[in-house]
Amino acid sequence: RTGPGAACRLSRAESERRCRAPGQPPGGALCHGRGRCDCGVCICHVSEPGVFFGPLCECHEWVCETYDGSTCAGHGKCDCGRCKCEEGWFGDACQYPTHCDLTKKKSNQMCKNSQDVICSNAGTCHCGRCKCDNPDGSGLVYGKFCECDDRECIDDETEEICGGHGKCYCGNCYCEAGWHGDKCEFQCDITPWESKRRCTSPDGQVCSNRGTCVCGECSCHDVDPTGDWGDIHGATCECDERDCRAVYDRYSDDFCSGHGQCNCGRCDCKVGWYGKKCEHPRSCPLSAEESISKCQGSSDLPCSGRGKCECGKCTCYPPGDPRVYGKTCECDGRRCEGLDGTVCGGHGTCSCGRCVCERGWFGALCQHPRKCNMTEEQSKSLCESADGILCSGKGSCHCGKCICSAEEWYVSGELCDCDDRDCDKHDGLICTGNGICSCGNCECWRGWNGNACEIWLGTDYP
Repeated sequence: RTGPGAACRLSRAESERRCRAPGQPPGGALCHGRGRCDCGVCICHVSEPGVFFGPLCECHEWVCETYDGSTCAGHGKCDCGRCKCEEGWFGDACQYPTHCDLTKKKSNQMCKNSQDVICSNAGTCHCGRCKCDNPDGSGLVYGKFCECDDRECIDDETEEICGGHGKCYCGNCYCEAGWHGDKCEFQCDITPWESKRRCTSPDGQVCSNRGTCVCGECSCHDVDPTGDWGDIHGATCECDERDCRAVYDRYSDDFCSGHGQCNCGRCDCKVGWYGKKCEHPRSCPLSAEESISKCQGSSDLPCSGRGKCECGKCTCYPPGDPRVYGKTCECDGRRCEGLDGTVCGGHGTCSCGRCVCERGWFGALCQHPRKCNMTEEQSKSLCESADGILCSGKGSCHCGKCICSAEEWYVSGELCDCDDRDCDKHDGLICTGNGICSCGNCECWRGWNGNACEIWLGTDYP
């Protein structure tokens, strides 16, 4: 060719001849059957990039075999994906010496795995190095001591490695997103993104880095070898009861120094005690009832359900967050934030958890302009649900946005199609006062978790 898109000047026969290995007769495989011939040039398969290369796609894999962490065992050079061994060595990774100066006893000793089994009963010992049994040449049995058997990954029905939906490493399948099972034989009924979202803990880690996520559910790493209920639990493995023990001992009941109750890895101390493990005594002139009364204020709950009451004083959660304040933690600026983090939609200021809108804007988050620049038809088209009902029949339409009925406090959503009565309650409050109800589900503030945002995961309060 003379340039991109130009016609090929070679005849078809000449083009194919250049793509065929020397000595191959006409009609033989082009590009070693690993690519397509384009005007006498082999374009290696792009479905597996980097696997096949070379002028005629004659090379397979860029990386040569390794032994004990060294390419070609340090006794050869890698050429076209295969080891070319130095004199005196042989094997796929040049790991075997042609002449052995070891005794049989010493050789066998070097071939024993951690259980003192020679080559894991899956190979033979050759001069202190294991030669794994692979009679069919598949290479599925491998490892320094032949400890890895990838035949364990073969699906009995499809006869594919990990069912074709994962990679096998040392006899264990590591499944692609959306698949699970010992051999990746089961498909999730939710998307990988939804699965990850459900498994993500408030700190942004999948299963709190204490478990594995399978189809949106966390399987926590159970630290109890008996298989009974372990110290790590929770929907996202966020609870670690070991944090409540002064000195960790699996079989002791010494939680919170005996002066409190462990709640999801956090000690709730009895009156008169404080500290991360309730290890410090505290003297308070108030009775428990007097202390709670001072913390209650006009709220039904001590510290408005957003803090801890100690000797008549509230410590608001999360500690150090300026958005939660007040003598009884009654002000929560997080209620002024939209899902995108914008305070009062950028059109107002937050005053003790309520938006004071600028002129020309209204709504709980100052999200509605008083003047609209669209026609009534345009506005209504944005407010109609799939069944053609305006704002689901539970609100009014203003400038393309629904304003849900104030009489039915539980109605919410862009089209007033959500029922916030479905949100879980705890201690009489929706989302325990530690989150916002979003279409029937609790969206917890940072540091909180649980169906009702009742579990505090943040740094321990002072």
